[in-house]
Amino acid sequence: MKKMTSRMKNWIAHHMQLPADVLMDLPRITMIGQLHIYIENHQGVLRFSNQELRLLLKQGQLLIKGDGFVLKTILPEELLLEGRIDEVLFIDDKKNR
Repeated sequence: MKKMTSRMKNWIAHHMQLPADVLMDLPRITMIGQLHIYIENHQGVLRFSNQELRLLLKQGQLLIKGDGFVLKTILPEELLLEGRIDEVLFIDDKKNR
């Protein structure tokens, strides 16, 4: 049933020319060089340190690695991270099961 719902949302987004991130609960990530990353539509912070930020997403997790991390803005579904960003990884939920 989840596959059918996902396909339907994808079809609607494509044919109605709607942004996929809004319709499919995908994160929107805006990165400025290696200095800032702005993430919208996350489900919460799982881990934060000077070198790592791990966020829960609707479909998995987002892992950001680097150094000198500072959370400049944190709201229920968006945040702004500042520091040297070295790596951004998506971790699929299905691989962890």
